[in-house]
Amino acid sequence: MSRLRVRALVLAAGRGERLRPLTDELPKPALPVAGRPLASWTLDELSRLGCEAAAVNLFHLGERLRERLGESHRGMPLRYSPETQLQGTLGALAPLREFLADCDAVLVVNGDSLCRWPLRALLERHRTTGAAATLLLASRAEPSRFGGGVRVAADGRLLALRRGALVAGAARRGVVFAGAQLLAPRLLARVPEGPGDLVTGLYEPLLAEGEVLQTLRTRRSWHDLGTPRRYLDGALERALTALPENGDWRGPGSEVARTARLRRVALETGARIAERAHAEEVLLLPGAQIGAGAFARRVLLGPGAELPAGARAEELLLTRGADGNLVETPLGHGELA
Repeated sequence: MSRLRVRALVLAAGRGERLRPLTDELPKPALPVAGRPLASWTLDELSRLGCEAAAVNLFHLGERLRERLGESHRGMPLRYSPETQLQGTLGALAPLREFLADCDAVLVVNGDSLCRWPLRALLERHRTTGAAATLLLASRAEPSRFGGGVRVAADGRLLALRRGALVAGAARRGVVFAGAQLLAPRLLARVPEGPGDLVTGLYEPLLAEGEVLQTLRTRRSWHDLGTPRRYLDGALERALTALPENGDWRGPGSEVARTARLRRVALETGARIAERAHAEEVLLLPGAQIGAGAFARRVLLGPGAELPAGARAEELLLTRGADGNLVETPLGHGELA
């Protein structure tokens, strides 16, 4: 059988409210991860899959994301879909209906998640089952942190998408939806104009009509970078992959004093750590600094933020305020209770 032709939509139009104040100047999909915009890691995977073209929807600070991603990625054309009002995961498809319909399968993927997406396996699952839609599930993610997870049958069929939904048949415990899904192009005809979300506007009606929705589980590491803590964890994991245990990653122009002690630290462009400083599980964004003799554990420093000499910080997001002063936000800000 010939290879399926795929086109994609990268969802990148959220406000990034739980990551504020980091997202006051950059949209979440443009935040740096190992020297590159977060969304570019997903575009890598789309290119490897052989995706013909990808659309990216834009809203909050959208032009800044477009500037960082450009008009193509590794030869794959990019198309941008600006939104003057947030359209949601379903509404984002309506302006792109013709663009996405010209293929055999439509891939929709979150632009604020970090994963080595198993897209070939997802596509094969979608092709062989003939399902209307096929969703990727993250087996290693904790459902309680993501609203309880979705419910699936032993054969992988999707049974319910929300906690408390009535389920016919035996369902396994909740599994977290990982933010990647393949749709049959015929479903685009069901997409209404205006805001809406895929769960209530498409998937739940399909299930009610008896349509088969399938899933694929992955044990690959998956991070939703929607909060400071998740951003720190995901960015560190990606930057430090393949490095020695407790090593550090240093971007262009970054500097670390010889007497500084580091354990699992990533420094983006131009970041600096001064003499006798101690940093453990710390991410420094471009231009951030840790002063002489300072101590930081489980800290995310925003662009240009500086932890003063001799200061101590733990479990914090540190950003530079409009007045130049340091702003402290708990690292757990935005997490579900």
